Amino acid sequence: MNLLLRILITAVLVVLLANFLPGVHVASYGTAIIVAVVLGLLNLFFKPIMVLLTLPVTIITLGLFLLVINAIIILLCSEIVGGFRVDSFLIALLFSVCLSVLQSIFFKIIGD
Repeated sequence: MNLLLRILITAVLVVLLANFLPGVHVASYGTAIIVAVVLGLLNLFFKPIMVLLTLPVTIITLGLFLLVINAIIILLCSEIVGGFRVDSFLIALLFSVCLSVLQSIFFKIIGD
């Protein structure tokens, strides 16, 4: 039940950010739910591989390169999911930072 709630919160945040950030486009609420699921799967399977492969760069940049990895994951999700589009890398970076901050706030509110 907790996983379903987290997916729905992420989908609502994706739609909310798409309305406020220029360059992020979501076709419908159903697409936002698919984006939330795909982002979760990419973060589960693809992100650890990327972090491991870029570990030296991440250490040199004191972890700031993780923001770039998050933006790459957003762009990859944009390529996978039809109806979800992010126009540029900088928009993806801003979207990923905003989404992460808002998810942290909302997940802290709902608790475990």
